[in-house]
Amino acid sequence: MIAISLRAVAHSAARAVGFATVAAALTLGFATGLAHADSTTPAGRYGDPAAAAAYWRPQTYDDCALMAAADVVGEITGRPVSEQEIIAAAQQLPSQSHPGSIYTLPINKDDPNTGQGTTPDDLPLLLAHYGVAATLTNRSDATTTGVPTGMAALKRYLASGRKVIGEVNAELIWGQPVDSKDKNGQPAADHALVITGVDTVDGTVHLNDSGAADGANSTVSIELFSRAWAASDDEIIVTDATH
Repeated sequence: MIAISLRAVAHSAARAVGFATVAAALTLGFATGLAHADSTTPAGRYGDPAAAAAYWRPQTYDDCALMAAADVVGEITGRPVSEQEIIAAAQQLPSQSHPGSIYTLPINKDDPNTGQGTTPDDLPLLLAHYGVAATLTNRSDATTTGVPTGMAALKRYLASGRKVIGEVNAELIWGQPVDSKDKNGQPAADHALVITGVDTVDGTVHLNDSGAADGANSTVSIELFSRAWAASDDEIIVTDATH
């Protein structure tokens, strides 16, 4: 699993019209290619981004991961979770990946990046605090976790009502020059957001992005999203199926 400190930024993103959940049975599969082309699932609209948009809130600090978790908790429970509440919860929970709590506020409130962001490994623990079971997985670890990722799996999760937090390169999502790169000079994951829908008819992915000034139900092309998502090895935190 990658361990990154997910950061805060502000950028304007376009708002898009929501759509209803597709309840089709999907075949899990791993996509290939830059855009993660997926021929195993039918064209359609997956997820309910219009309903999810009600739980979007903008972030104030370097807490995009916390805000994504708050969004997911709200979607599942129907109770909005404020930034103050999710920060307080994260400060009380010990991290399982580093010394100290899951989250530490910035020392300088005028610089949101002077704190200690949240690592992906800790998000299932934070969600569990609210009674939401979830699993962290990526392409490399999918055989171990038993939870596939990739575009085909993502569409299945959204169609069945499960909630998904994705880790991406923010600059690619926002159309900015990439300044977060790995040792090979490729885009690195530096941001967490909620993936609320995939529309293969329009070729778009719908997002609740706390780092964007207008990030409720924002959209990017499937190809662009796939490039940004690949920076994390398609890492996601996906909630368990409900019965």
